[in-house]
Amino acid sequence: MKKNTILIALAAFSTLLNANPVSIETKNMSLVLNVDDGKVPEYVYFGSKLHQGDLNRLQAPTNGRMDAYPAYGMNAVAEAAVAMRHSDGNMSTVLEAKGVSTREEASATVTTIEMADPVYPITVTLNYRAYHDVDMIETWTEISNQEKGTVTLTTFASGMLPVRRGDVWVSHLHGSWGNEAQLVEEPLHSGVFMIKNKDGARNSHTDHAEVMLSLDGKARENSGAVIGAALCYSGNYRIKIDTDDTEYHYLFAGINEDNSEYHLRKGETFTTPVLALTYSEEGLSGASRNFHKWGRKYKLMHGDRERKILLNSWEGVYFDINQSGMDQMMADIASMGGELFVMDDGWFGDKYPRKTDNSSLGDWVVDKNKLPEGIEGLLRDAKKNGVKFGIWIEPEMSNTVSELYESHPDWIIKAPKRDAVLGRGGTQVILDLSNPKVQDFVFKIVDDLLSKYPEIDYIKWDANMSILNHGSQYLKAEEQSHLHIAYHRGFESVCKRIRAKYPDVTIQACASGGGRANWGVLPYFDEFWVSDNTDALQRIYMQWGTSYFFPSIAMACHISAVPNHTVFRTTALKYRVDVAMSGRLGMEIQPKNMTDEEKALCRNAISEYKQIRPIVQFGDIYRLVSPYDKKGLASMMYVTEKKDKAVFYWWKTESFQNEHLPRVKMAGLDPNRLYKVHELNRIDLKPLECEGKSYSGAYLMSHGLEMPYRNDVEWGKKNDWSSRVLLLE
Repeated sequence: MKKNTILIALAAFSTLLNANPVSIETKNMSLVLNVDDGKVPEYVYFGSKLHQGDLNRLQAPTNGRMDAYPAYGMNAVAEAAVAMRHSDGNMSTVLEAKGVSTREEASATVTTIEMADPVYPITVTLNYRAYHDVDMIETWTEISNQEKGTVTLTTFASGMLPVRRGDVWVSHLHGSWGNEAQLVEEPLHSGVFMIKNKDGARNSHTDHAEVMLSLDGKARENSGAVIGAALCYSGNYRIKIDTDDTEYHYLFAGINEDNSEYHLRKGETFTTPVLALTYSEEGLSGASRNFHKWGRKYKLMHGDRERKILLNSWEGVYFDINQSGMDQMMADIASMGGELFVMDDGWFGDKYPRKTDNSSLGDWVVDKNKLPEGIEGLLRDAKKNGVKFGIWIEPEMSNTVSELYESHPDWIIKAPKRDAVLGRGGTQVILDLSNPKVQDFVFKIVDDLLSKYPEIDYIKWDANMSILNHGSQYLKAEEQSHLHIAYHRGFESVCKRIRAKYPDVTIQACASGGGRANWGVLPYFDEFWVSDNTDALQRIYMQWGTSYFFPSIAMACHISAVPNHTVFRTTALKYRVDVAMSGRLGMEIQPKNMTDEEKALCRNAISEYKQIRPIVQFGDIYRLVSPYDKKGLASMMYVTEKKDKAVFYWWKTESFQNEHLPRVKMAGLDPNRLYKVHELNRIDLKPLECEGKSYSGAYLMSHGLEMPYRNDVEWGKKNDWSSRVLLLE
C-alpha cells in the first residue's frame, strides 16, 4: 500500500478474517466494504486502486466506528446517518445486510447493498456507482417503509465516510452575495466541523456543499493525498465532520434535517441526493481534475459542447430595455466577434410594466411600450446582426404587484395565519413549487417562450429570493415540514420536463449571482453565473475557489466596465480581459461607451479566445500559485489531454515598488515535448523575451518563465494591473 494512500486502512490492524469484502473500483480508486449477511456493513478502505494481492491481505480498521450507514438508537452516543421514529414510537433502528448485487450501466458499475431492520419492516438500500473512465464514486440511499403506519425520518444523510486521523485539513468555499466561493483552509480538530445552508431556494452563496480533505497536512495543489466530496443537491444541506475520541474523523453529508423531518408513509421510498466522492494523490488540482472530467461527461448539461461568447445587457442598461438599444448592443457584440446577445431583466409586464425590481414578476408578457415589435423584432435584429438571442426570466418568483399575484395569492410560500415575508424591492415572493399547479405554471413560462420563439438560443434563469417564511398553502398541516424538500423535488421535476422537450437550448443558472453553483442543478443547466460582482481582482479569488469543484466551461466570466459596479475599483481593460478568459468568456458592459481602442482590444481578445476555447473549456486544470497565499500574484493553467497545448495565466494581485514575486513553475506538461510560447492579448510595445521561443516541458515545469512585473506600454497608459496569458503549443 502506498505511503499516502488514505485512510481507512492506514494504521496497523488485525487481518480481515471470515470477511466478505466488496470492492468498488474506478480506473484509479478502490472503495472496499465488508458485507456479511445478518451483520452491519462496514467500511474497510478508500484510496488508490488496490492490487488483488493487497485486497486479499487488507487489514481491518480498529478503534473506530466503520458502519457504512450508521443508524441511530442502539449506540445513541455516536453520530448517525439515519434516524427515524417508527410508527409505534420506537426511536431505534438496526440495519443488517441482506445481500449485495451489481448492475452494469453504459459507463459505470452500480453496487447495491440491501439492508433491513430485523424487527421492523424497514429497508435501506445503499448504492454506489463507480465510473469506468473517470475517478468518481457516487453514493446514495433509498429508505423504504412497509410498516402499518407512517415512519418519521429525522436524519437522512446521503452517506458517511470515516477518515483516519492524522494531519487532516479541510478546504471549503465560504462567502456571500458579491463575494462567493472564497477559499477557506483549516485543520480538523476534535469536535464538530460543520457547513450548512438554509436558504431554501439557493444553496451556494454562503458555504458550498462540497469539501476537500487533505490527508497529509495543509493542502498542496499538485501533490499530496486528497479526498473530494460533493453533495449533488440544490436545496438545504448539511456537511458535518465529527471527530470524537476514536482514531477517525466521520464525514456525513446530506439534506439539512432542520425543520424538515419527513413523514414516510407505508409503501413510500425516500431517496437521498447523490454524494460524489473522489480521491487523488496529485493534490487539490488532481481532485479538481477528477470533478471536472466527471462533471463535463456525466453531470453538466451539454458538457461536451463549446460555449458561445456573449454580451449580457444587465450592467450595460439595467432595466432600461428598448428595441433600438438592444439592436445597438447586438451590432456591437457582433462587430467584436461575439456570438450571442442576452437581454436581461426589464422586458416584460403589461398592467404592471417592469421598470424596477418591485413589480411584474410572474407576468411574462412583453412590455410593448419598450419593445413595440416584441420578441419577434429582437429575433429579427439578432439574425440581421449575425448573433444568437437569449432572454432573462425568473420563473420561480412573483411580486405582490403583479397580475399573477392578484389571480393566485394562494400560490406563494407563506406561513399559515401570517402575512408573507417580502423580499427584493419590498414586494418579491417565492412561488410554492411543492404545488403541481405552480410546477405547471413555471414549465409553461419556458414552454410558451420556446414554442412560440424556437430561435431563442439561451435562457438566463434567475432566482433572487430565499424561502424566508416557512409555510405552504398547498401541503397538508402534517406535511409542513416537507416544504424545503418538496420545493426542490418540484424544481427538479420542472427542469426534467423542460429538458425532455427542449434538450438543445442553453440555460444559465443565476441566483442573485452564484447562488446555484451546485451539482444538483447542473444536469439541467449548462453553466452558472459565478457572481454578480464582475470586478476582475475579486473574480480571481472567486473563480479560483469555484474551480475546486466546477470546470471552466460552467463558469460564466464577463468583461465589465470600470469603475466596477459592485466595488467601484478601476482596473485595466487587459486585466479584465485576461481574468475573464480563464472561464466561459462573455461581456457585461455597454459597448457604445467603449472607445475604439477598447473595442479593438476586445475584438482581438475574442478572436484569440476562440483559438484557445477548446483548451480552456475542456482542458485539465493545474493551479500553480494561489491568490490566497498572498504572494502578490496568482497563476494557473489548462493543458489538453494530449498535452500538446496549454494556456498559462499570470495575474498580479497587488503592486509595490521594489516588489519581489516568485517565478512560477508550470505543471501538467509533457517533459519530453517542446512548447512554443505566444503571448495573447499583448499590449506591450515590445514582445516578451520568451515570445516565439520553444522550451521543453521539463524546463517549464522545473524552472518556469520570468514574467515582467508591469506591462511595457506608453507612459500615459501605464497602470498597476499587470497580467499575462500565454499559449503554449
